[in-house]
Amino acid sequence: MPSTVTARQGDTLDLLCWRHLGTTAGGVVEAAFELNRTAGQSLAEAGDVIAEGRAVILPDVPAAPAVTTLETVNLWD
Repeated sequence: MPSTVTARQGDTLDLLCWRHLGTTAGGVVEAAFELNRTAGQSLAEAGDVIAEGRAVILPDVPAAPAVTTLETVNLWD
């Protein structure tokens, strides 16, 4: 479920994603732009720095990819 956070002075969208979601990978920033555009709060029109006190909708944290383990062979064991 998306969450709503409040921007502090000097915040950018990628900084908010990093601070609250712990990542900017996996299309999180792009999803946040889309969520705020559909909510009628276009962040793209506001510029790079988000106004202090503005409510910003952030998407869910993307699922972590499954970790695969590679077996290795040591020839001199």
